[in-house]
Amino acid sequence: MKRQEHVWERRVQLAAHPWAYPFIAAVARRGPAVRVPGVGVVVSDPELARQVLLDHEGFRKDGPGSSGALWTPVLGPSVLLNMEGEEHRRLRAALAGLFTRAQATELCTRVLEPVLREAIDRLGAGGAVDLVALTRTAAGTVIGELLGVADTAGAEVFERGERIVRMVGLRTRELSPRQVAKAKAVLATLVVAAGEAYDRAEVGSMMGRLRDHGLDREQALGLAAAFLLTGTETVATTVPRVFALWHDSGLLPALRADLAAGGAAFDAAIDEAMRVITPSPAMLRRAARPGRLGATAVREGDRVVIATAQCDAAAGPFDRAAALGRCPAHDPKRLWFGAGPHYCIGAPLALAEIRVLMQALLMAGAERIVRRRAKRRVLIPTYARLEVAAGQAAGPPRPADHAELEVTAP
Repeated sequence: MKRQEHVWERRVQLAAHPWAYPFIAAVARRGPAVRVPGVGVVVSDPELARQVLLDHEGFRKDGPGSSGALWTPVLGPSVLLNMEGEEHRRLRAALAGLFTRAQATELCTRVLEPVLREAIDRLGAGGAVDLVALTRTAAGTVIGELLGVADTAGAEVFERGERIVRMVGLRTRELSPRQVAKAKAVLATLVVAAGEAYDRAEVGSMMGRLRDHGLDREQALGLAAAFLLTGTETVATTVPRVFALWHDSGLLPALRADLAAGGAAFDAAIDEAMRVITPSPAMLRRAARPGRLGATAVREGDRVVIATAQCDAAAGPFDRAAALGRCPAHDPKRLWFGAGPHYCIGAPLALAEIRVLMQALLMAGAERIVRRRAKRRVLIPTYARLEVAAGQAAGPPRPADHAELEVTAP
């Protein structure tokens, strides 16, 4: 019998990728690295994945077939996710000060307080809150503040990023000229606002740092757009899934008590949940030279697909003991954020957003899921709706017969 906490997670994955999810799982059973015609070399082993990610000379994010090449026509050539070498290192160093844990926590606490106030009041009055809508607004608000476009509504910031991400599927190698033009048009309003922030060069702001670092206006705006795309969708899809996983595993009361006592286990619970859900299901690299990944030969120019979800699943199912800090983390290095030179620079910001949102919801008494629906045919698996309410659940949720059917608690 399947464990309850994995029933809905599997449904969320299948709703997003009804064919790709079982296909990649089948490929993983064939071996740690498998050549798949039309796809590339698929890596499903965490140690081989780290080998690829740490070898930035042999496996690159720039050039044909890489994820960087996918976005270069939209964002320009200097946006971290499509850079390698010394220039990449210098730019990361210039931005590092914006993404310390302390600064990320201060930023999220400050800008999310008004976003959370209405949700907390609604929970206190006995109402339900759609966690999907809440986190979309929250993620857009944080990125808007970071880029200097705080006057733009958080929901609008998120929606613009989502419209571009929807153009990409797991097998997308490049965007068409029409898609590139559409993406640039979607970004136009926000780019204008970010350009004004660059012109003001506010001390301590991201746009000010980029200007001080010597990036010209066009380069800075491309990087701002890159943060919009990478800094909203992942967080907004993660929070509802983390809450649902904690709920379905019966952890919410224990975590609420932990928070009241100081929150010693909270980070461990977030890490274990993120390992299981793996927000970014795949990472792409381009082989720059021939070699081997395990028993599989790799040719120069090969597309290497790191099946992150399969790599993270190698440690086993959701572990309540690890989530409560009672045993060591299964992956303290957080492979779901990458590894090596391209380890997600925004990881502290993403974790701060998740921490602030989840702490506020739990302390407001949110412990029930009253309705949920998985989202179909999207790049990053998520819920289309996840309504939560205060009060203890009457019992474990009974899953629906299909991933798209709503389940309403009695």
